[in-house]
Amino acid sequence: MASVVQKYGGSAVTSPEQIRKIAQRIIQSYNDCNDVVVVISARAGETNRLIEMAQEICPRQAGSQYDLLISAGEQVSIGLLALCISSLGYKVKTYLGWQVPIITDSLHTRASIEYIDPTKIRVDLNHGAIVLVAGFQGIDRSGTITTLGRGGGDTSAVALAHALGAEVCELYSDVDGIFTADPAICENARKINEISYDEMLELASQGARGVQIRAIEYAKKHNVTMHIRSAFTAERGTLVVKEHMPMEGVVVTGIVADKNEAKIAVLGVPDKPGSAAKILTGLADKDISVDMIVQNVGQDGLADITFSISKTDLDKAHQITAQIAKEVNAREVLADRNISKVSIVGLGMKNHAGVAARMFTALAYNNINIQMISTSEIKVSVAIEEKYTELAVRVLHEAFKVDQCSE
Repeated sequence: MASVVQKYGGSAVTSPEQIRKIAQRIIQSYNDCNDVVVVISARAGETNRLIEMAQEICPRQAGSQYDLLISAGEQVSIGLLALCISSLGYKVKTYLGWQVPIITDSLHTRASIEYIDPTKIRVDLNHGAIVLVAGFQGIDRSGTITTLGRGGGDTSAVALAHALGAEVCELYSDVDGIFTADPAICENARKINEISYDEMLELASQGARGVQIRAIEYAKKHNVTMHIRSAFTAERGTLVVKEHMPMEGVVVTGIVADKNEAKIAVLGVPDKPGSAAKILTGLADKDISVDMIVQNVGQDGLADITFSISKTDLDKAHQITAQIAKEVNAREVLADRNISKVSIVGLGMKNHAGVAARMFTALAYNNINIQMISTSEIKVSVAIEEKYTELAVRVLHEAFKVDQCSE
């Protein structure tokens, strides 16, 4: 029998009707002669509810007791689903993370999986059971419950697929797969049948929905095939697989926009070694991540440093930067929350010259000004004024004929 790991997000188990539909889908896979292991997330909104309760009772708390609390939502989900599958006459076995066990490090609220012992699950599968595992959680080597961070159920599923040698890890959510662009923005966007780990990592890191970044990294490291698909239809989704030679002429695989971007400019910074490092180190020490960075050539002994961060970090980052700017004798600090980031991603960019020029030309033709630029081997990102986000996506989708290359 083939082994399949399925993961269902919280939006798929919010109502009794949805739980019954998920149970039927799992049973169908089982009846197709598969060994089926299912990872379940907490019901949509449940983890947020538990976090809000914790903050109301004792704000800014964390640690092992916090992980114990926020891991409870998954236990409810697997219990409800197990009852449904059992009522339909099928044998089912349930596990919390510590019961498997899923061994992690001790970094609470964002633990990393170190090892999974699949022995008990294999025994259950050999006895004909459907196995349900709570996602998002594990146990450290001292026996304390840990959680993997938001979206950690994806990582749980991929790690279980690797431990069990499963043929595929199916990730079910409220998206139909990965598209060449957001269909809500670009009506010509088309579903991508197959995408490489690296392309998926770039798209996810630039704002695409569908799967947690850490899960993609784990899948790439261990060569686990992921199938991103909808929990509400039977349609095929998008396979995330090992890199292969791209189709002839396919330069850009997908275009993604992220409106959760803001910009800080530090003007008149003394142009000497260590000034930029002091600013960026001060932000890093407060767990604020910087994305795009631009530093101009110094004139009269002064330079300007501009960088982008998430909008949610802007107020905190502005305060920190202003303080450091005084220490380094910078002239002024400006903040701007009205920007967004638009990125093009594709393996074909490795072998095609002039991709960035083509991108910049298309934006310029439509009077969209570029404020910052960031590149990698298979990605070009630009910061633009937020009000032009949707236009930029449509312009680039057309410029690179992405909808004609996704089949």
